[in-house]
Amino acid sequence: MPDEQKSSPDKVLVIIPTYNEIQNLPLILDRVQKSAPDVDILIIDDNSPDGTGKLADERAATNPQIQVMHRAQKSGLGAAYIAGFKWGLERDYDILVEMDADGSHAPENLPRLLKSTSVGDLVIGSRYVAGGHVVNWPLHRMVLSKAANLYARLALGVGLHDITAGYRAYKAEVVRTLPLDSVESQGYCFQVDLAWRTVQEGFIVIEVPITFTERSIGASKMSSSIIKEALIKITGWGLKHRMNQVRKRVIQSRRNPPVGA
Repeated sequence: MPDEQKSSPDKVLVIIPTYNEIQNLPLILDRVQKSAPDVDILIIDDNSPDGTGKLADERAATNPQIQVMHRAQKSGLGAAYIAGFKWGLERDYDILVEMDADGSHAPENLPRLLKSTSVGDLVIGSRYVAGGHVVNWPLHRMVLSKAANLYARLALGVGLHDITAGYRAYKAEVVRTLPLDSVESQGYCFQVDLAWRTVQEGFIVIEVPITFTERSIGASKMSSSIIKEALIKITGWGLKHRMNQVRKRVIQSRRNPPVGA
């Protein structure tokens, strides 16, 4: 049903995975609820040893808009979001939002992402479109991020400037269409994977500018294994994509041979 025909506003779920974010979590929850008071929040905690899960339960006990999912162990960002997507779909949410718990994804940008779902099926909060900014990143992180996005864009043949970005809003119909059970990638490769699948399914993907701020509390979860996974998987997807393009051209040329051939 077109958005303009809806009789009620979209039901929005913000999914926030956590692992050892006891200092950041209350700050991000307060900012989300101030910036977008009508959204619901699902915290997915991977048995944080610092007590993040307990703190999440305490916040949920006093606020019906906050729910908590506890997982037995740290199973990766991708698996956490997939669990959150399924939880949200089961409860008929219209929009599913990915947001980090460390404050790098400013909740103040959330209304902009949600507004843009009126024209996009997947809205990516982008650091690398006009108006986007990155704050407090060292040069090597900026170079790595931009190189990863350039490589993914060239390998997959997509026009997205920030396909690795993790601040995004999906319409529920997109998530229902994607084969979530076959998604195995983690880290920022998970973000590439889902955006790539969304493009392949023919959905509209748009980027809106955000300000990304490096965490000031706690340690980054980025690791060499995450980078290695992304490089291997993106290369494989790109090669498969190019081979499929060649195969289609060959089939088309056989069906429509040049005049006089």
